[in-house]
Amino acid sequence: MLAKKNSIQVAILLVAFVFVAAGCTPAGPRALLKGKKYLDHGEYAEAAAQFKTATELLATNAAAWNYYGVALQGAGHPDEAAAAYQAALKFDRDLVEAHFNLGNLALEQGRPDAARAEFTAYTLRRSNDAAGWLKLGSTQLKLGEITAAERSFSAVLSLKQNEAEAYNGLGLARVQRSLPRDAAKFFAAAVAARADYPAAILNLATVNQQYLHDNKAALENYHAYLSLKPRPVNWDEVNAVAAGLEATETKITVVAPVAEKTPPAAVAEPKVTPKISNVVTQRSVAVMKSSPTPKILVSNSPPLKSVPMQVVEVKSEPLIIYTPRRASATTSPLPSAATAKAAPVTPPAVETPVEDETPKKSFWGKLFSGSPKSDAAANSKYLGTGLTPLPGNAEANAEPATKPAVMPAAKPLEVTVPVPVFARYNFFSPRKPPAGDRTAATGAFTKARLFEQDEKWPDALQWYQQSAALDPAWFEAQYNTGVLAHRLHNYNTALPRYEMALAVQPDSMDARYNFALALKAAGYAPDAAEQLRKIVAANPNEVRAHLALANICAQSLRDTPQARQHYLKVLELEPNNPQASDIRFWLSANGK
Repeated sequence: MLAKKNSIQVAILLVAFVFVAAGCTPAGPRALLKGKKYLDHGEYAEAAAQFKTATELLATNAAAWNYYGVALQGAGHPDEAAAAYQAALKFDRDLVEAHFNLGNLALEQGRPDAARAEFTAYTLRRSNDAAGWLKLGSTQLKLGEITAAERSFSAVLSLKQNEAEAYNGLGLARVQRSLPRDAAKFFAAAVAARADYPAAILNLATVNQQYLHDNKAALENYHAYLSLKPRPVNWDEVNAVAAGLEATETKITVVAPVAEKTPPAAVAEPKVTPKISNVVTQRSVAVMKSSPTPKILVSNSPPLKSVPMQVVEVKSEPLIIYTPRRASATTSPLPSAATAKAAPVTPPAVETPVEDETPKKSFWGKLFSGSPKSDAAANSKYLGTGLTPLPGNAEANAEPATKPAVMPAAKPLEVTVPVPVFARYNFFSPRKPPAGDRTAATGAFTKARLFEQDEKWPDALQWYQQSAALDPAWFEAQYNTGVLAHRLHNYNTALPRYEMALAVQPDSMDARYNFALALKAAGYAPDAAEQLRKIVAANPNEVRAHLALANICAQSLRDTPQARQHYLKVLELEPNNPQASDIRFWLSANGK
């Protein structure tokens, strides 16, 4: 199960073999050999016992510690495994495979930020290893860093042309950029590279059904997925979707379809992109822009249960000892009628998109974005104030605090929808802090800006935090700390920092708006709505705040009267708002 051995391990085993041949194997190498045998058979507890002996007798041997970490992790002792990997790096900084193993461990523990740092350290030293880039791209995709993930997956394909998982990852990235046709080409390329790759087959079917509305192609790919051996774990669910789609196809008539009245509550929550103060360079702000999560478009047929999009299927393969290698993917045609008749799949050119590329919006996605006109009006108030205005689409880019591994299946509309119960945020309500050492804080702030320009977000966050600690009364330091933590989905840090920023400048609409978005993303929708009400109370003509509040009322709180009130206010303030027609559609579908 383990990956190929490194030269250090080979040397150790050769030395052990020499001792065995001489009939005088020392206890340390002997324990290492026994542990390796147990590890090869998946007997992690027994292997850990042997490697523990080996590390006691060979205390400075980095490879022994790395082996020990592998066994401990396999035996279900993650904290001890992390300590063993750290010991391996302590004794040999060049054993970067320990970074790879630490990254895998962090992913298992649900800590993608830490995993990204470890995989980055690995790829810096093993830039020619496709497996490292694949892991890094998968982690970046989990963190919503679409551009960075595409770069990593492109690096994989430059090293290993037929890597199905890299094509699948690029497909998922293009879905998040609202480019479903490009996504379908990448998923098809993944299937062509590996015909029995379940994630890519299911993703191709999902894109055809939900985004391209090609039910025939979707059915063919659903059937290809259902024919896989052994059966996928969600076979029954996918089979039900395919059966429903077939039944729908047989009932199609030439009668003009009637648009469904789909409440905004069904709209997928998009990602957050809070703006940072203008002390951050324009380049870094552009990098922070992200595309909203694509919406499952409303169909003209009866609502069908859909299949969730699969994540990049970079499996938790066994931890590596040195230079991981993967078997070459087998190229064969997609096992479906569509591909059997079609020409060979040619994947689209892999390009790194322009970072400030404006994503195409779906029908409902347009409803929940800001207005360029209102943006310009609001921006004029902040010229020369040292602040950057709120982003026009910031609320449209908010995402839930708990991000599932796969997109949840859309369920048919029900007559009775239970009112959700929300947790409430425990406000710290800090007082305005005293001024600190601004000179020292400025030095830390400058370092944070440099790290942010290099897209090293965790390092930037660390220095912003230090800057805010050195001068708690510096608004920009508190605010930017909140923004970076918000961007990294670290709401335990972001929310208190936004409160501190508001304690310094209570009238900052930027801080309060982003605080509301963070509250919503963290699952505190009622508290988010309250912050937005404070904004519209102080700024009755703030269109974006009315729109954000209407979205929360419609999507999360299911308070249709309040949603109507604020959507109507948006139309009153801006009759020609780019989303005006969509708002009117929602209003007509949700009468008084």
